[in-house]
Amino acid sequence: MVGKSLTHVAADGRADMVDVGEKGATRRTAVAEGRVRMAGETLRAIRDNNAKKGDVIGIARIAGIMGAKKTHELIPLCHPLLLDKVSVEIEPDDTLPGLVVTALARVSGKTGVEMEALTAVSVACLTIYDMAKAMDRGMVVENIRLLEKSGGKSGDFRAGKI
Repeated sequence: MVGKSLTHVAADGRADMVDVGEKGATRRTAVAEGRVRMAGETLRAIRDNNAKKGDVIGIARIAGIMGAKKTHELIPLCHPLLLDKVSVEIEPDDTLPGLVVTALARVSGKTGVEMEALTAVSVACLTIYDMAKAMDRGMVVENIRLLEKSGGKSGDFRAGKI
């Protein structure tokens, strides 16, 4: 992949939206992940549903789905997609301590859904921070990355371990 030309740059150097009009629609899937590291007592409060703002995990899950649906409004040059599926899973991890957020985005379309999966994770992580910041302003949002993608001309991708 390194060394390929940038797809969103015109010949004269201007930013440019990719023309996908001639591409065929294929089934495309992307999975992304991120983490919110926090104090152990913050994780316990979230797990026990004792955060002042309410159900942190439930609200963050919905926020992530909403974020995926608005990716084209947030990221310049992203195409609006009619998403077939977005799911967001949030699991406690005592070894961080914190929460691990995983998002899946799927579409039958002409362009990939990597940005939608990454946006879902980012928005869910930021929502966790927002809802728990009164307890722990030292939380860290980290390691947001694409885990895998399938479909499209560039083929499949699977990230290595970090």
